[in-house]
Amino acid sequence: MSDETPVLFDATRAGVGVITLNRPEKHNAFNPDVVKHLTDLFEELRGQDHIRVVILKGAGKSFSAGADIEWMRAAGDWTHSDNEEDAQALAEMLHKLHNLPMPTIALVQGPAIAGGMGLVAACDIVVAMKGAMFGLSEVHLGLSPATISPYVIEAVGPRMARALFATGERFDAGYAEKMGLVHYVVKDQDELADMEEHLVSLIFKGAPGAITDALELVDDVKFREINKSLRHMTAKRIADRRMSDEGKEGLSAYLEKRKPSWAE
Repeated sequence: MSDETPVLFDATRAGVGVITLNRPEKHNAFNPDVVKHLTDLFEELRGQDHIRVVILKGAGKSFSAGADIEWMRAAGDWTHSDNEEDAQALAEMLHKLHNLPMPTIALVQGPAIAGGMGLVAACDIVVAMKGAMFGLSEVHLGLSPATISPYVIEAVGPRMARALFATGERFDAGYAEKMGLVHYVVKDQDELADMEEHLVSLIFKGAPGAITDALELVDDVKFREINKSLRHMTAKRIADRRMSDEGKEGLSAYLEKRKPSWAE
């Protein structure tokens, strides 16, 4: 694979979009070119209704080692305004990933450090091989994990995030699973591929619009007081779903003991 194309996209399998970070000799580290490619790709994916699930992975032995050292070195000579603009681009890229309307699955092998861990946290589902390593090393460089913090905090909770942010500790997939950053830990590449297929098949059983609504529901409900307003909102949401074409088709398929149209 060539560094000339830092991000690859493959949609040859119906309904599945596969994004590959393609700088294996740099451990798929970020630079402005990578960030722009990802940002443009995530924006384009928002309008592609035929893509029902997005897979994110890294070429070679690493998922992503975070920021490219040359990028970091250059940033040290920039103005405050230049640095803020550069960081804003990364923040926007992560936001677009997190807010994709279809489910996102990160497949992690090797290191997923700093910004690489941010990509992982911004995905909906994470599968990691036993040898994967995670960590937020920013404080060791006199920095903080600012742009990735919303997604890491959402994934592992504020208290765990405080520990990870302060220590910069590196940890394995098993510990990542315990804290909620990783959903599934697998033994090797074969199991990683098997789990990918299993998750894709599960997603294909669900109605695309219902899945999008369900993902949005998490953002609309999380951390809110369970009051009359929230109860009303959730009741309206399920009523809307029941009256939708997907809701009617799903019920008809169940009663008629057949597959719904989206699962055929």
